[in-house]
Formats: sequence, C-alpha cells, structure tokens
Amino acid sequence: MSDALNGAARALDGVRILDFTHVQSGPTCTQLLAWFGADVIKVERPGAGDPTRGQLRDLPDVDSLYFTMLNHNKRSITLNTKSEKGKAVLERLVGHCDVLVENFAPGALDRMGFSWERIQELNPRMIYASVKGFGPGPYEDLKVYENVAQCAGGSASTTGFADGPPMVTGSQIGDSGTGLNLALGIVTALYQRDRTGRGQRVLTAMQDSVLNLCRVKLRDQQRLAHGPLAEYPNDTSGDATPRAGNASGGGQPGWIVKCKGWETDPNAYVYVITQAAIWGKFCKVIGKDEWIDDPEYATPKARLPKLEHIFDTIEVWTKTKTKFEVMDALNPLGIPCGPILSMKELAEEPSLRATGTVVEVDHPTRGKYLTVGNPIKMSDSPTEVLRSPLLGEHTDEILHELGFGDNEITAAREDGAI
Repeated sequence: MSDALNGAARALDGVRILDFTHVQSGPTCTQLLAWFGADVIKVERPGAGDPTRGQLRDLPDVDSLYFTMLNHNKRSITLNTKSEKGKAVLERLVGHCDVLVENFAPGALDRMGFSWERIQELNPRMIYASVKGFGPGPYEDLKVYENVAQCAGGSASTTGFADGPPMVTGSQIGDSGTGLNLALGIVTALYQRDRTGRGQRVLTAMQDSVLNLCRVKLRDQQRLAHGPLAEYPNDTSGDATPRAGNASGGGQPGWIVKCKGWETDPNAYVYVITQAAIWGKFCKVIGKDEWIDDPEYATPKARLPKLEHIFDTIEVWTKTKTKFEVMDALNPLGIPCGPILSMKELAEEPSLRATGTVVEVDHPTRGKYLTVGNPIKMSDSPTEVLRSPLLGEHTDEILHELGFGDNEITAAREDGAI
C-alpha cells in the first residue's frame, strides 16, 4: 500500500463482500465497494473463473483487460459449489460476510441451495444484492446483456438521427450504470442495518437503470401530448419521443460541429451550445453581429426553427480552427463548449492521471496497463487502485480466515471443492 494510504481509514473498512458476480454489471458494483475499502471475496469456478478472464484477450494465456479493469482490489477464491465440501465452505462464507452480490441468471442461487430464506437462516444480517435484466413482470426470467438493456430501457429508441435506425451508445449504461445503482443500494442497506440489525434484499434491474438515465426522454414523451417538441431538430408529430441526433434535448440548443482537420480526423469536432445568455457574444465571435438585434434571431423562440441554419453558420467558423482553438476562443466568453475527445486523447491526458481518473496498474503476468480509477473522490477515504487477483490466488488465505485447517484445505482441494 502506498505511503499516502498508510494509516488512512477508508469508508468501507471492515465490510466483507461475498462476490458472486461476473462479466460487467456486478463486478462494477463490487469493484467500487472494494475501492472504498470493503474486503471483496470473488468466488470463481475452479479452473475457469469469471468468463471475462479469457474474453477479448490481447495477450495469450493472460487475464484479459476486460477482466482486469473490472476486478481491482479484490481477492479470488475458487469454489465448486456443487460439491458438498464446497457448499460447506460457502455456508461459512455466508456467515462470515456482510453482503452477497450476484448477477446470475434468475434462480441460479436457489438451485444451488442458497435461497434468500436459507441465507437468512445462515446470517440474518446479510444484505443479498442482485442485478437482474428485468424487474417483476413478463420478462423477469430472461437473460439480459448491455445492448438489450439499452434497447429495452428506452435509450436506443431515442438515440441516433431521425432518418436512421435506433442506436446503442458506447457508454455502458446498462451494465456499469446498473452496477453503480446497486452499490448505492448496498451501502444504503448497510446504513439501515445499523439501526435495525436486519439484512435485506436489494434488487437493481438493468431495464430500470437505463430508463432512470433516460428520464428526460420520458419527460418529453409526456410533453408530446401538448404539442411538438420545438427544440428537436426533426419532425415530432409522432406519438413517441423521437431520436434527437446531437441536440441537447433541453432548453439550451446544442450541436456537434466540424473543426479544422475533420476530413482526416474522425474526432475533429466540438460541441457548442447557443444558450440565450451568451447569444450576443456568440454572434460577434462568428461574425454575425447583425443577428443580435434581428427579430428573426434575437429571441430563443425565433431561433428554434432556424437551428440547423445557425449551427451550419457556426460550423463555417469552427472549421477554420482546431477543436482546442475553438475552446480557447469560446471559454473566456462563458460560451459552453466541449471537444470530442478520443480514447487515445483521454488515455494520454495528464490531468486525468493526476486525479486518479485514469490509473496505470502493474500486473504480474500482463505487465503495466491503463484502467479507469474511482470516479468518486472523497477527502477522508482515499482510493488506491490495486491489480486484479489471479484465479484462486487467495483461496488458502481466505479458508484460513474462515477457520479451516491445513488438512481440511488439502482434503477440499483433493475433493475438487477448491
């Protein structure tokens, strides 16, 4: 541990998490808890582990970046929960931990013999937290992945351009978004347990999480009943919230416009917003002083039908400058704008390294790699991003903590339980 963290208490020190998660939604949740100091014990199948260890590998026989970037600060135990000795270990783990987190297919833990009722018998204080694709309803038994959640939660139908198909977003709002919500549910349940002494179930459905992030689109669905959505850049005469292209979908019209070099650089673009408070300044910058007092342009209402023309005119100016030159020109005037930053630019940005938003981690078989760090900064709970565990790396260590002796561990290994 670094000197910065020596002696520093972290927010979730002393909390033990039994991590039955895999792929992305669940591991996002448990990694965040681990960053805040929880002891996360990741349970994996002997000889296989989390399936993402081998998915999208860029190096042979090395844990993939998919796995390493979602499982920092955790310990790994391999456990065959179908064997009697494995079930005995799991029973002791349930009694030992504060929280069980799982994102299995519906009913998987019940079939394992660890229903909510059984878990309550073993540990009445246990928080049992689950990610599922859908909540109670016609689809609750279905498996769901990221893009399915985006489609079922309203994101895809409102993303893209009016003359194109629905589109998913590159942000993992279904998986990681749900994991973040589950983490909040867990810490809230732990806080309530301090008063009640009781555990409880926490459920976060991926469809629910995506819809929660699409709340402004649900807002617009209701606004449609009272007339067209004038701030949208396309026909809104239909009965459902349309796709908005790059429009902000709010009261501050914005769009992505080309900058110098766009012909060869796919990210030579900038997002600009023409809010009413800075309209006059914007007109002067782009050489359209006459628009300031022209009744055809002077008010937000007058500008709404002309947004396409306005942004085309702005683009004539932005195409003479790089995206960073546009930023330098507009920021001092208080004009909201933002460059389209590539993953390469973000990976190389020094300020993100300095804040721990992007972190370099050293791994014993992979070597050094970049990963995202904790997006939540707390002044009295510092985060150190530690490498992901090797498969079963902490099995013996955890079993000793549970009170198993060396002979019992050897017997369990010979039995195939670990």
